[in-house]
Amino acid sequence: MIPTKKTTSPARISGFRWIPRLFFMAGALALGYVAFTVLNARLYQVSAKRYLESQIRAEPEHIDSRPRPVFKNGDVLGRMDIERLGMSVAVLQGTDWRTLRLGAGHVKGTPLPGEPGNIGIAGHRDTFFRGLKDIRENDEIQLQTASGLFHYEVDWVKVVDPDENAVLDPSTNDSMLTLVTCFPFYFIGPAPKRFVVRAHLASVSQPGSPSPKSNVRQPRSKFRLRIDT
Repeated sequence: MIPTKKTTSPARISGFRWIPRLFFMAGALALGYVAFTVLNARLYQVSAKRYLESQIRAEPEHIDSRPRPVFKNGDVLGRMDIERLGMSVAVLQGTDWRTLRLGAGHVKGTPLPGEPGNIGIAGHRDTFFRGLKDIRENDEIQLQTASGLFHYEVDWVKVVDPDENAVLDPSTNDSMLTLVTCFPFYFIGPAPKRFVVRAHLASVSQPGSPSPKSNVRQPRSKFRLRIDT
């Protein structure tokens, strides 16, 4: 008895041919989404910085009598520049996923940029805060707001556990800036550590802004370093 040769149906062969096409389409869609996200963030940065410039020009000369503004998530608060690293990023209010996709985020519960106390700013390690991997002691960080230009000098850099929230504790005497992102910088997936940069206020370029030392009491932040930045 001669064995019969099994044949693959044309429909099955056609299905196999579609598999590479499906993978190609999925890859194209993924790349398209990434490109759209990056382009959208860059365009938003340009728009946010232009808005800040218009606020600087419109800011009245005397602001001491004005009430403390109330910001909602995504509002533009300022611009942070680290010239040695070639970093320039708009600082927005909040640390939700959409805000951190568009810029650096001000940690709620900490002073607003330019105010005395321990200011907390977070950012994604794979986008706006990638340059922090090369930061070092004594680097200058500039924080531009509508009310002034604040110059900070880096004191230290360290890696901490996600539960170590003491880096955002209130400051009673010094005006300081704390930057937080995930670590390691090139880790794939949720990073296990947090990279923290601490800087003190060295000088203010424009008058009418808080001095490097202040007795203003700062509330404790409810921010947690567990967010994936």
